[in-house]
Amino acid sequence: MAPTKQQILDSLAKVPAPDGMPLTETDALSDVVVTDGKVFFSIAVDAAAVKAWEPVRERAEKAARAVPGVVSALVALTAERKAGAGAARPAAGGAAPRAAHGGGGRAQAGVPGVAAIIAVASGKGGVGKSTTAVNLALGLASLGLKVGILDADIYGPSLPKLLAIKEKPQTLGGTRLKPISRYGLTVMSIGFLIDEETPMIWRGPMVISALTQMLREVEWGTLDVMVVDMPPGTGDAQLTMAQQVPLKGAVIVSTPQDLALIDARRGIAMFRRVNVPVLGIVENMSYFLCPKCGERSDIFGHGGARMEAERLDVPFLGEVPLHATIREKSDSGLPVVATEPDGPHAAIYRDIAARVRDQLMEQPARAAPKIVIEG
Repeated sequence: MAPTKQQILDSLAKVPAPDGMPLTETDALSDVVVTDGKVFFSIAVDAAAVKAWEPVRERAEKAARAVPGVVSALVALTAERKAGAGAARPAAGGAAPRAAHGGGGRAQAGVPGVAAIIAVASGKGGVGKSTTAVNLALGLASLGLKVGILDADIYGPSLPKLLAIKEKPQTLGGTRLKPISRYGLTVMSIGFLIDEETPMIWRGPMVISALTQMLREVEWGTLDVMVVDMPPGTGDAQLTMAQQVPLKGAVIVSTPQDLALIDARRGIAMFRRVNVPVLGIVENMSYFLCPKCGERSDIFGHGGARMEAERLDVPFLGEVPLHATIREKSDSGLPVVATEPDGPHAAIYRDIAARVRDQLMEQPARAAPKIVIEG
């Protein structure tokens, strides 16, 4: 029988806060979400009290998992400074504020068994980033690499749709998740743990905690490359990835028009700010070939990403056309590299993958940057 929200709350009522009050009677506990035996909630406290509350978070997670029918529990400890309590300020020279995360600003090690982690990012949504990430991962796998893909877009996970995955990941020992395999890829997404129509109304710190758990509490096994499908923009998820793991590089996806390129520039600047190498730019929806007459149309312009790559001195990885086959296959969970490997579109993605592989081979090992609060 599936556990209920009330059962979870009854179990959490037995967990004392640092002052001895039941957790459920404090103002720290968020709403509790229960979906198919998966439990999600956060505990929000003042930053100065984090050390005292971390044991509470651990006990709360164990209490939730102890409820019959619970298969996994995701519990985030979110910490915020009180107003006027020394907020982060920009560093000298106009540098952006550096966000804090657990561990006193110490860089953490990479994911065990994973040789290289790369981010596929875009400055804005709607440019085909997730489709590119999936076909890039499959392209790398076709080159003989063992590849995993992590869906880091907590608010809008796409991998369940793009890979037609409906099953839920199994738990190992009650504490770790076993990723799902599809087309030879090792796959993990928050979308596997929640209903498709459930809105993720989470604050930034809970997003960070979810990403950390998907990196650290999933049995990824041995991988040559982990491709991370990032959410669009330059926010918590990108900074978390830059701090939590030593990213080998980032691939930026953009369409040719100026509006998308403006946002792509911001993405490149952000990764450079946190010392993540930019492996290159992909121009998606680069041109349209009419399936009936074969006439080419540059709907969004053409060549903008190539020129931007030259201007910013980053590699240009290739052009992907706007084509109904790519869209239809993606919507059906049948990515072209896997299901039409001999077709022209699969060849384009494999060429991009080969250039990314070559870039990775040239990148030296690097430690994750230290991201700390100043002031």
